[in-house]
Amino acid sequence: MPLPPSLPLIPAVPIGSYALPGWYQLTMEHAARGELGETDLREAVEDAASVAISDQERAGLDVVSDGEVRRADFIMGFYGRLRGLRETPPHRRLGAYHYDSTPVYATEARLEAPGGLGSVAEYELASRLSTRLVKVAVPGPLTLTNAIRPGGPYSSRDELIEDLAGVVNAELRALVQAGCRFMQVDEPSYATYWADPAQGVRVFNRCVEGVAGAEGVTVGLHVCFGNLRGRPQSARRYAPILRHLRDARCDVVFLEFANRELAEVEEWARRGLPQALGAGVVDVKSFYREGPEEVAERLRAFLAAGVPPERLWAVPDCGFWETPRWLASRKLQALAAGAAIVREELQATGSTS
Repeated sequence: MPLPPSLPLIPAVPIGSYALPGWYQLTMEHAARGELGETDLREAVEDAASVAISDQERAGLDVVSDGEVRRADFIMGFYGRLRGLRETPPHRRLGAYHYDSTPVYATEARLEAPGGLGSVAEYELASRLSTRLVKVAVPGPLTLTNAIRPGGPYSSRDELIEDLAGVVNAELRALVQAGCRFMQVDEPSYATYWADPAQGVRVFNRCVEGVAGAEGVTVGLHVCFGNLRGRPQSARRYAPILRHLRDARCDVVFLEFANRELAEVEEWARRGLPQALGAGVVDVKSFYREGPEEVAERLRAFLAAGVPPERLWAVPDCGFWETPRWLASRKLQALAAGAAIVREELQATGSTS
């Protein structure tokens, strides 16, 4: 499968979200109270994206994102862009905020996103702020159903997913039209809810119709276990879905390994999937600060298991939206430096394709 020719061996790549600066969080609190004008808000968003990109570039990443600074709680901001939903109260309000503390949405009409999901604006801004390859992540339809309860025109979750797959497909096509050459579909619900991985792959392939295989376009699939407040939402095993991912029309699969002590490294290598592996070698759910050599050692474990170096990428386990900025920055620095160590070792020994 085609991969960006501009990337080096074992590129260091973000998953998507970056830690928000403290000043930006304060600014958004003022915005929520109606204390900012349109120009004020636009400047704040642009400045926050610029900070996110600058941190990624200084860390040495080969690909950047806008940090997803416009988004709220990973996917919650997208529901306001979907027509046909009615917000209802969360199931639980007391105690620690978690997966059951978010609003729940009821369907009142067929879902559509006439104005898109907003990712095109993210790409356009990021591509103006950086000369590096820009990646944009879009939530997958399985994940978008997390807070939606089928009703009205939908008799089942499957029907709801089909319409959401159309929304995601339209978004990805709009990104390609805008010039984006690297996009990713986030689907933590592959591991969390989906009982039939084969059908899950079919839904993903529906999302990337007209995009996967397009000249110069790289498509990624990110499958994690959830990261709200730094906690997973499901059993942390990929084995049940790996053989099905072979049929996913993507160029690279992003999986988390660092916080699981590199469990299932051999399982991935044994399967011999055709996609490149974006291996999570930095733990975003831990306050521990990995050093470059620790990242390098984790990457060496994939090579030792038989993952070809030309199909190995270095990434964090997940996004940094639940991580303080100072820690996210240091983890990204270790990620890029660790990848550079292994890259230089491979080049020194001639162990490259």
